[in-house]
Amino acid sequence: MGCGMAQDTTAPTLDFKYWLDKAVEWGQATTLETQKDVCLHLPQLQEFLQQTYETLKHMNSIVAIQQFPLIGQLLGRLCWNPFVIGYDESQKTLMWCLCCLYSSEPQNPVELKANSWIRSLLCHLLSSSKWESNEAETTTFISALGYTSADYYCHLVENMVSSLVTELRGNQFNGLTVQGRVPASRVNAVSLFCLPLITLPDITPLLETLLLYHGGAPKEILSSQFLEAVNDAFLKKKISLSESAVFSLWLRHLPSLENTTLHVLDQLVSIQMNSLEEVTCVIKDSFLPQAASHPAIFRIVNEIFKNALLETDGTPEVMTIIQVFTQLFVQVHQNENKQHKFPLKAYFPHHHQPLVIALLRRPFELPATHWSQHLTHISDMLKALVEDTNISSSDLLEIWFLVACFGEWLDIAAEQLLKTAVEPDALLWLLAFYYCPQNENLQRIQTMAEARAVYNHLMMLFNTTTLSVRDLQAAVNYITDTEQRYTQHLITHLLTNFLLLSSSGHMIAQEFISHITETTDISKEVRSLLIRTAYRINQNGKENQKTVKLLNELLQKLNV
Repeated sequence: MGCGMAQDTTAPTLDFKYWLDKAVEWGQATTLETQKDVCLHLPQLQEFLQQTYETLKHMNSIVAIQQFPLIGQLLGRLCWNPFVIGYDESQKTLMWCLCCLYSSEPQNPVELKANSWIRSLLCHLLSSSKWESNEAETTTFISALGYTSADYYCHLVENMVSSLVTELRGNQFNGLTVQGRVPASRVNAVSLFCLPLITLPDITPLLETLLLYHGGAPKEILSSQFLEAVNDAFLKKKISLSESAVFSLWLRHLPSLENTTLHVLDQLVSIQMNSLEEVTCVIKDSFLPQAASHPAIFRIVNEIFKNALLETDGTPEVMTIIQVFTQLFVQVHQNENKQHKFPLKAYFPHHHQPLVIALLRRPFELPATHWSQHLTHISDMLKALVEDTNISSSDLLEIWFLVACFGEWLDIAAEQLLKTAVEPDALLWLLAFYYCPQNENLQRIQTMAEARAVYNHLMMLFNTTTLSVRDLQAAVNYITDTEQRYTQHLITHLLTNFLLLSSSGHMIAQEFISHITETTDISKEVRSLLIRTAYRINQNGKENQKTVKLLNELLQKLNV
């Protein structure tokens, strides 16, 4: 665009009256004459704005307004001049100046109103929708540049975001590295004006830069409203963020981590789980297992899961979600670069480390022939810990929750009892502890005795060629007669595995599952166990196809 010559272009340093008079004279640059004058003064105006910012950033907002009473009028007018906004660094410098005037802790209605006005100007500078409402006044300027309106505003936002990102990342600006010199209050203001723009795709680089920005301040410098809004948009899939940005968000704002964990729990509990593949997909997409590679995040998520499990009285859906999360966390931890890997004690600081190491071993890491030995080792360590007369109830609960997180080993223990020739006491005790961690009034001893009787009965029937539902009635009686929920669940576990693992059990499985779910209230437990077993079989790919077919049929029947 051609710009003619003007008479006097010399402006005194920080002469706000001179530039305000110019801004009033220019308006929104709708005539050719004013456009030429704006063009001629743009380099000096940009220098003035930069000097203004360098002065303002060393003041608080109250002092700045007192010393420069015309500054608000000037900045407000310049923000609506498309020639000023479109020139070089002027748009960014205007934004930084406005941020300097923003009061991070407004004390009165006047400051609150000023903050609201500043936020609207900042949003106007970035949001194309705000600009479009003034398209009539800027059409001449945009057309002269050879842009369509949409292209112009798109490039404007991209350039502005890029400029802010560069400055926050500490790149060179006028030859100086400025990250350490951007005051915390300015960064806080930038995070606040992003609030209404969070879901604009062009803003994402700025969101990520803010989330990853650490200016050395002793307390959080980003607005809590901003952090909450970003997390909410991420949960609702309105924005996409890098893993590192999400992890930083959760580390700087624990309520966001808590909300995400509860959101995932609610999401999974509210749907009917048809497979663990679905559960795995939802948990992976949440970034929680990946973020849990940081011990602080892992411990917080684990605590939330533990409280949810206690509040729901150990519901199988919640237990399954926790176990899948733990499996995914273990995968992430094992794949971590050794140089960046935290020690196990950072994740489980108060637990017996040999027990933690044993539980963390994935079944596929050991030959199947060693599983019973490994489980016996786990059982022996647990027994020594929980039968210590000095153990407190809270310590016992923590040990139980640790074991519950690695429930895959418990499912394998129930299978090993029926599949291999093992000394059953250690594995039965392990299952009895899992289902009945407290031993008040010798409850666990009673559960163990009843489980042993059912186990002996099932082993007598295991190789029987023909079997009827009546043959298993004695085991069912233990479920219907006892009022102890944990005993019911343990016996249900053994019975379900018997149906899946014995050839005669295959023949009556559907009839028996229908019978037991109609006469007792354990359909959720059976369904959860079948889903976990199907997932493990799919992962291993080595199981008898007849068992796979039976599992699918049973799940279909339970899903109806």
